[in-house]
Amino acid sequence: MSSGPRRSPLHSWHVAHKAAFAEFAGWEMPREYPTGVLAEHQAVRTAVGIFDVSHLGKIIVRGPGAREFANRCLTNDLDRIGPGRAQYTLCCRDDGGIVDDLIVYLRSDDDLLLIPNAANAATVAEILGRDVPDGVQIADRHADFAVLAVQGPASAAVLDAAGLPRPHQYMSFLEAGDGFTVCRTGYTGELGYELVVPSEQAEKIWQRLIEAGERFGITPCGLGARDTLRTEMGYPLHGQDISPEVTPNQARLGWAVGWRKPAFRGRDALLAERERGPSRLLRGLRVTGGGIPRPGMAVVRADDAGEVIGRVTSGTFSPTLRMGIGLALLDPSVAAGDSVAVDIRGRRVPAVVVDPPFVDADPRRDPA
Repeated sequence: MSSGPRRSPLHSWHVAHKAAFAEFAGWEMPREYPTGVLAEHQAVRTAVGIFDVSHLGKIIVRGPGAREFANRCLTNDLDRIGPGRAQYTLCCRDDGGIVDDLIVYLRSDDDLLLIPNAANAATVAEILGRDVPDGVQIADRHADFAVLAVQGPASAAVLDAAGLPRPHQYMSFLEAGDGFTVCRTGYTGELGYELVVPSEQAEKIWQRLIEAGERFGITPCGLGARDTLRTEMGYPLHGQDISPEVTPNQARLGWAVGWRKPAFRGRDALLAERERGPSRLLRGLRVTGGGIPRPGMAVVRADDAGEVIGRVTSGTFSPTLRMGIGLALLDPSVAAGDSVAVDIRGRRVPAVVVDPPFVDADPRRDPA
């Protein structure tokens, strides 16, 4: 018999604060709180929000040559960064399909922390384990750590008020104690930090941040707001916008590929595809005729023929723009600025193709 979905170390806190839950990648996680998705979204864009994202994976790669080994497996080039820095990268199949997108934290040449998506953590660990050299160990530490995300213009002030150290450079991190890491990363597009903490300390640190953030308007946020925030930035979600059937070239993630590296999984297939040109490209859609695009909806040309030129992969109502937006895999002949239409329940709704982000946000901005 199934034991049911997994739960965060903060589950009791979420229940006590009347969160509405949703099952996501085998986890029961807060979807929203009584404040609602729109208010949570707005808090992150204008003040500060706090998320429990403990469902994210945690994989340790450790031992002599760990960095070199990981660099042969993942797409981005770890030689571009030094210890104390983080890097967005991809784990691909041999045919170039994206198994997962993840963040690598380079502690040293012999010690790396990988944060994959929840649904793919075990698969990423298994792929890495296929060719692991002697002396390198791979440990799936999913249950041992929680991940807390503090995101928004006031996020630095909250960490300062909580007495927690914070890195100044985007995509960098600091060790704040045994198994406690503070990273200047996030998936909202705002200034923000992600804290990887031992599970047994999670509620104590969460409450500390809540109390320190009260005067800054800190708001607990669920996965609903996380989705609207990342969609406004055009950040892809694995399982929707990217998947084993979508390559980095198609997802326009070539910037996360170390093309000059001699080896990484999927290299030959991706180089060949880049040479001939991908058959589709991930682009943004801003719906101008009312309505909200949803995954799977057809995108058609705006002319009378109405030829299908792609499918929506992510879609939502943008709380910032007050309109429907989405991501879609489209025919490569379609360019930013083109007029198209989305088939929303049999109604062709006008839309414009755009290059995200949809909003004026930048996680690299300096704290105020």
